[in-house]
Amino acid sequence: MSPGWYLRRLSRMGPREIAGRVTDVVRRHRWRSVADNPGFAGTGTPWLANLRFTAVLDSRVMAGAPADAAARLLATAEELMDGRAEYFGVVRDDLVSPDWSLDPRTGRRAPADAYTFDIPYRDEEAVGDIKQIWEPSRHQHLTVLAAAYARTGDERFAERVADHLKSWWAANPPLRGVHWTSGIELGIRLLSWVWVRRLLDDWPGAAGLFEENPEALHQIRQHQRWLAAFPSRGSSANNHVIAEAAGQLAAACAFDWYPESARWRAQALKSLYTQLRKNTFDSGLNRELATEYHGLVLELGMAAAAEAHAAGVEVPLSMWSVLLRMTDALAAVLDSRLRPPRQGDADDGHGLIVDGAGTDRWGSLLATGDAWFGRLNWWPSAPESDIRTALLTGLATAVPVPAAVGRPLRRPDHFADAGLTILRSAAGDPRGEIWCRCDGGPHGFLSIAAHAHADALSVEVRHDGIDILADPGTYCYHGEPRWRAYFRSTLGHNTLELEGQNQSTSGGPFLWTRHARSRVLVTEQPPEGVARWRAQHNGYSRRRRATIHRRTVEFDTAERELRILDEVREGGPECRLAFHIGPRIEVQLAGTTARLGWVPVDGGARREAVLELPPTLTWSAHRGETDPPLGWYSAGFGRKVPACTLVGTGRTSKEETAALATLLRFQA
Repeated sequence: MSPGWYLRRLSRMGPREIAGRVTDVVRRHRWRSVADNPGFAGTGTPWLANLRFTAVLDSRVMAGAPADAAARLLATAEELMDGRAEYFGVVRDDLVSPDWSLDPRTGRRAPADAYTFDIPYRDEEAVGDIKQIWEPSRHQHLTVLAAAYARTGDERFAERVADHLKSWWAANPPLRGVHWTSGIELGIRLLSWVWVRRLLDDWPGAAGLFEENPEALHQIRQHQRWLAAFPSRGSSANNHVIAEAAGQLAAACAFDWYPESARWRAQALKSLYTQLRKNTFDSGLNRELATEYHGLVLELGMAAAAEAHAAGVEVPLSMWSVLLRMTDALAAVLDSRLRPPRQGDADDGHGLIVDGAGTDRWGSLLATGDAWFGRLNWWPSAPESDIRTALLTGLATAVPVPAAVGRPLRRPDHFADAGLTILRSAAGDPRGEIWCRCDGGPHGFLSIAAHAHADALSVEVRHDGIDILADPGTYCYHGEPRWRAYFRSTLGHNTLELEGQNQSTSGGPFLWTRHARSRVLVTEQPPEGVARWRAQHNGYSRRRRATIHRRTVEFDTAERELRILDEVREGGPECRLAFHIGPRIEVQLAGTTARLGWVPVDGGARREAVLELPPTLTWSAHRGETDPPLGWYSAGFGRKVPACTLVGTGRTSKEETAALATLLRFQA
């Protein structure tokens, strides 16, 4: 990173964080001499004698898992046995014997023998796409193979797991290479190893692979030493610190073999408990306001709490309360097809994977919440089954239900602390669900708002789960700065851009140095009639002292119309108003009218809608443009497809308050 980036990053830290990071630098320098010691890599540990793994699971749990979920699991496991898997849009067929340092997208190899803290892992020219390298080394494909063994007893799966673990341990000694640079990777990898050992318990070679294997014992210990020494701090204490604490807690409970285990366990539980509360609004939504990270944090929290509960460690009741609030909040924001909002960053990260491809992530989380806490009558139905719920609830039985939590009696539609509002049609409407997310919340979490987008007052609209006005997604983090900038820009969202500027100021790919401040002014959702939402933000006040963007959204449920009114106080600046249309939608633009058409997910009659655009702007349609990027949709990390974006350009009126009116009308 440039010197300017380091100065901007430093400006977002407080004195305590700076002091902690200085300590980290000193410790990294001291650990270099330890890592260079030839005896460090193959240590013998005489106090680790006659070890046993006791954190086992009743074999009847896996045997009783749903048949359809087991079928998906075994199909995916066979693909893995053939060496095939897909990571972030890149299909690999080399996973029979993987090169753990290879980025298949660029063909580059990260240095495997360098001191880990010397490696510029964010530099794609030096190491390749670090996400492509890191993801297989989370070893979540090994938890899938281990689950397949536990279901079938087929030793092919167990032997492949053993081959990969031995290969990885040999290729990645502690403090060497890129797999020791980021705590979130170590934490998730530890959680995977715990479940691999548990799921292989009936395999005759399990003990020899883990507790009787000096190399495994060394790796497990050094992972935990690293996490205890280098926790994410201050402005970086987001989902990363949750993963670090969850992995440490799970390992210190299940691999309770080391002199430090009791201390690590206590520290990890305290950290997880503290950080889960800090990372979660009282309403239950994750403070990063990036929905996929809500899912990641909930998965990690559930897995770690289950591990501690099974080990007889007292998990604070208020920590269970956080997990319960998160589950209820998730149930509230899902659409009719169990799709959550596409808000903020998303990198397809999971906390624990023991299911086959095609398993619904959000339905799985609801299923676990139902088994532990009980579903509320307004929760959406989750008909699909999964393996993970069976395993977590089989491991952690008789979970204490936090009776003190006042669970909502009806489905919440407004989360005041998160500034998120859902407008939707009545349940069971035969014409299909209209679902609209309105964003009037904070610009991300902590001083750097790492996973936020410049999307204040944006809207997201779906019909029966199909994106109509879409949030384009994330696509990438490192290596392609133009695309990173586009997908997190104001123009890259369904909102208003003034004078060619983002509402918030970016200081780097995970750093915002100035945050737009939003405020929800009105939320009215009567049982019948017109629902109304109004909010404003001050993101452009830096250029025009009193410039305020205010947006009103009205949803007439009877007429099935959405009216969007954008007002700019202190009008006159150049503006661009963008509406990103979902990739399944056909668009015909004529003047200021866009006709939209699509076929439902399950087939059936073609659906249509009309988008009447503000006539004071000049409208144009863009699709798949690259210079500069415009007209794209990213369904998942590393993937993007062309999609229509409608952009209106012009100037707002010089009157004291200028208004732009848009109407989205769904046909019967």
